[in-house]
Amino acid sequence: MQETRQFRGISKRLAANYLENLGGARTDESGDRIEGDGWHADLSEEKVDVVGSITLTEVTVDFEGDDETLEPLIEDFARKAIRAGG
Repeated sequence: MQETRQFRGISKRLAANYLENLGGARTDESGDRIEGDGWHADLSEEKVDVVGSITLTEVTVDFEGDDETLEPLIEDFARKAIRAGG
């Protein structure tokens, strides 16, 4: 299973910390790839315009793994990310 999600209002560093708290480990120096048992996630971030001159950081997470493992992981991650972003 592969799924890509975007989350606004959190940083890539915070997203990586959330994924570590959910059982993953950083596998590269930049912290762009987090791997867990039966899954991995690749992170990227960019600034996006919201309204006028207001910008937010948007983190894109490309999840990949076993269906049974990934579905609850994405749900748990989304709960953490949404709470942090506002």
